[in-house]
Amino acid sequence: MRLAVFTTRYPARGATFFRRDMSALRSAGIEVDVFPIYPLDARLWRSGLDILGKDAIPRDRVHHVGIGESLRHAWPWPPRKLGTFMRDAVAASASAARFGIVPLAKTAYVFSKAWSWAARHADAYDHVLAYWGNYAGTCAYLFHRLVNRPIPFSIWLHAATDLYRRQVYLREKLLYADNIITCCEFNRHYIRNLYPDVADLMSGKIHVCYHGLDLANFPYVPEQRPARRIIGVGRLAKHKGFDYLLRATHVLRCRGVAVEVELVGDGPESTALQALAGELGIADRVHLRGWLNFSEVRAAMSRATILVHPSDGLGDGLPNVIREAMAVGTPVIASRVAGIPEALEDGRCGTLVPPKDVSALADAIETLLGNEVLRRTYAARARRRTQELFDLAQNGARLAERLRSTTRLRQSEEAAQGSHFRRVRAGGQG
Repeated sequence: MRLAVFTTRYPARGATFFRRDMSALRSAGIEVDVFPIYPLDARLWRSGLDILGKDAIPRDRVHHVGIGESLRHAWPWPPRKLGTFMRDAVAASASAARFGIVPLAKTAYVFSKAWSWAARHADAYDHVLAYWGNYAGTCAYLFHRLVNRPIPFSIWLHAATDLYRRQVYLREKLLYADNIITCCEFNRHYIRNLYPDVADLMSGKIHVCYHGLDLANFPYVPEQRPARRIIGVGRLAKHKGFDYLLRATHVLRCRGVAVEVELVGDGPESTALQALAGELGIADRVHLRGWLNFSEVRAAMSRATILVHPSDGLGDGLPNVIREAMAVGTPVIASRVAGIPEALEDGRCGTLVPPKDVSALADAIETLLGNEVLRRTYAARARRRTQELFDLAQNGARLAERLRSTTRLRQSEEAAQGSHFRRVRAGGQG
């Protein structure tokens, strides 16, 4: 089966789980072509996981196109296809406009790309997968609507970027899709609660597929850890909650518990976090490492006593770094939000704390640092949990089978959903 996958950026520094998922599908026998909606930064090819290895996506299977090129290479389409495209573009724009000028601009940005890619590639694939629900999802939807054969359309939803906020044209894309794939059970329920009036139409086609890890690349070494080294890994953005980790570190220092904090990642909050460490008088105990490549991050996690992921609310669905820490034997403390309790088996494989609760976070850190038996217990349970839920080959094989076994909605179902779309648009919903 040949699969057209629409994503945001590829290659990209933050596309670790995308690369893993595509590698798993390729290992399961799926031919993968990638359509990134944003321009190519050729410098980032080197940031890929094993980009020159046997499981890497060949560069000729990654299709970049600029706006100018997409306009120059758009072929004429029959009037019926042009009419369909224009109606979809207007409807998607109307939905985007409700969220502001930026979502509207990002939505309009993909129109010519979908048109151009469909003109050149529409008949080359057996299945279309929108890897994100937002603008890449809109591009994939428009592309699929121009395909001349009844091939399946699937959409994969993740987190704040494409599910929890700014659901641009999302209802229509979900109703249109043959599969709705998501990364945790929390998201399955979130989708149903987001659209309760059509939950029954969607429920049967929502499938959870956890992002996986090649566990051979994550050696389990829980021993020989330092006594009080805390690591936080992720983009330094507000929703990650690393400021709460620094405040908890200050509380611990006031209690006489000295810890060392290592933050790995870059982002808009880097300067603010450095300043906060200074204000709290803990700058000598906080080290901002900046962005590191995958092997360096894995090594840093393997040298830490515990990993803390203090999300301040709905942001990530199920953060990669939690799974990775679980795999290498680093005990985890994380906020009880989204899919994190699923990974930590509701507290059996790590400590869960309320988001934005500095005192609770400090208590959890102090307790875990002071209890080596508990750390070893969490580490052993977490490794077993990764083997059960997050094995890349197993998850990739299941997803490949799901995609292969899917057939396009029957014409009567499409007609019924089209009628629903018209009612939705008439009612002003997006």
